[in-house]
Amino acid sequence: MKWMKYKWVYFLFSGLFIVVGIYSTVTLGFKIGVDFTGGAVISYQIKDQSKKEQIKTTLLEGKEKPRSVQETNNNLLVAKFAELTTEQRNEINTFLKEKNEGAFEEVKFETVGPSMGRELIIKTVIALVVSSSLILLWIAIQFKSVKFGVSAVLAMLHDTLILLGSASILGRFGMEVDYLFVTAMLTILSFSVHDTIVVYDRIREMGRGGDSESVADTAISGTMRRSINNSLTIIIMLVALVALGGESTKWFATILLIGTISGTYSSPFVAVHILVTWEKLLARHKK
Repeated sequence: MKWMKYKWVYFLFSGLFIVVGIYSTVTLGFKIGVDFTGGAVISYQIKDQSKKEQIKTTLLEGKEKPRSVQETNNNLLVAKFAELTTEQRNEINTFLKEKNEGAFEEVKFETVGPSMGRELIIKTVIALVVSSSLILLWIAIQFKSVKFGVSAVLAMLHDTLILLGSASILGRFGMEVDYLFVTAMLTILSFSVHDTIVVYDRIREMGRGGDSESVADTAISGTMRRSINNSLTIIIMLVALVALGGESTKWFATILLIGTISGTYSSPFVAVHILVTWEKLLARHKK
């Protein structure tokens, strides 16, 4: 199949999702978790399952309202607040006991300072920049051309923008940008670049003297089935986790699911098309 014939369709398709994501990010922003903003987290063990929803409702009705209340798989309710004093924490627990005496027990209380949140943001940005730079360098060395490395990193940027836009939109439904989101994003970027390298390797094997578009078409066709089969096994597992998993893992699995689909798409239809477009422009410039 002549995949390269439709390269501008792929670019427009990607551009549409990226523009929507950027618009959402600019207008709606993100729902930032306490990992980044700082705050307090109280974990409650539910002793009476029949009162679980009532406890969640009571938390949301209190004077100090939580930013979010999540349910874990081990019968815990995790309430995340802005910074709490000891007095405020005691008031929350007293208010809960008035309506739900004996139905719960506080098992954990922890605080995250704003300085820790800023430090985590800085470390996250550094990790992304360093990993992208090393990937660019490694691919450029392995394929003996910087255009392979730059094209792969641009495809990673594509996936990053898709994930950030998705996080902004999903924030309207309760998803927080926290350390689990960062973990999911780094995992997806490594998955995406691995798929890209597989296609690039096929292009390198076939590309001696051939037309770049024909070589790319053959390389994409030769790796498509393997890529789809690998991705489907992951997608099926993630769909099950989103549908059946607990509140604490739902958004993590959702971002992994979106990223897996985006990464599977971007390797043949973004990374390869950027590479071939680059080669065409270089050839035209030499003439």
